[in-house]
Amino acid sequence: MSKQGKKEQKIRKNIKNVSINDFEALINKYGHIEYGANHPKAVIGNTMFPYKRENPVKPAYVEGLLKIIDSLE
Repeated sequence: MSKQGKKEQKIRKNIKNVSINDFEALINKYGHIEYGANHPKAVIGNTMFPYKRENPVKPAYVEGLLKIIDSLE
């Protein structure tokens, strides 16, 4: 398993303690980040998901991102 795969598994095991760097690395693996206005937006496929940049990332944002990623597969 690659480093990115291990990082994703680590995030899926513990969504309550995810650093902003790991969260944004996961976004960049499946899509990209658009900056502007108040909050950055994760763009994955046709879905745009706004989130707040704070460390650690709130579990609601992590769950939302994982749902979007799971819907791609």
